Amino acid sequence: MHLAELYGVETRALNQAVKRNIHRFPEDFMFQINESETEQLVSQNVIPHKKHFGGSLPYAFTEQGVAMLSSILNSEQAIKVNIAIMRAFVKLRELFSTNKELAHKLEQLERKIEKHDEEIKGIFSAIRQLMTPPETKKRKIGFEVRESRARYRAYGRKRPH
Repeated sequence: MHLAELYGVETRALNQAVKRNIHRFPEDFMFQINESETEQLVSQNVIPHKKHFGGSLPYAFTEQGVAMLSSILNSEQAIKVNIAIMRAFVKLRELFSTNKELAHKLEQLERKIEKHDEEIKGIFSAIRQLMTPPETKKRKIGFEVRESRARYRAYGRKRPH
């Protein structure tokens, strides 16, 4: 579909409006199709003949270019399209605002979870410590006498005086 039809203007009027306002159409908004691209359109039966373009090379518009066209054309249909675009932008802004609130709430929830994660890690650490058997002190090899020294008597033998 031709944009001129969409906006309810003649192709000639659309081209004139674009040329008068060319500064509003940077490369990412609009570009002009070259001669070889026009030949391809004819060879692929997209258009019947080059004359279909009225003797000049056609413009191709991106989404932003189509929106810009609605602001420079002065037809009733172009005005309606421009109003619809403005309403869509307002709706998008509202959605982004809602998403910002949602993102903020999500951030708060993440902080709470991180705090709880640290607390849970602490609990697991304490449980691991309780599960670890206590270290036993190594005992010395051999016997240790803990009582006072016993007196031993020898029977049957008399000691010399």
